[in-house]
Amino acid sequence: MRTGSEPRTARSPLRMRFWLSVWGLVWTVAGTVGFALAGHPGWALACGVLFLVVVTDLVFVVRHIRQGPHYQPGRDVPPYEPPADRR
Repeated sequence: MRTGSEPRTARSPLRMRFWLSVWGLVWTVAGTVGFALAGHPGWALACGVLFLVVVTDLVFVVRHIRQGPHYQPGRDVPPYEPPADRR
């Protein structure tokens, strides 16, 4: 059921973004170290830049999660307002 207020009341999948960022963090660190040890500085630099992007996203996600229900409502908060007119 759509009410038209979805953009205003949409939920953000912050927990999923958190775990994807952690997964990306692990891979970018491994890639940076691996390419640096293998003697590929260009690829190591690319993984290092991607590492910075992942860390930045992780900081914003953790910040939004810590701000509480305003950004991450619990399961007891309905995802949208029920329609006023039911026909």
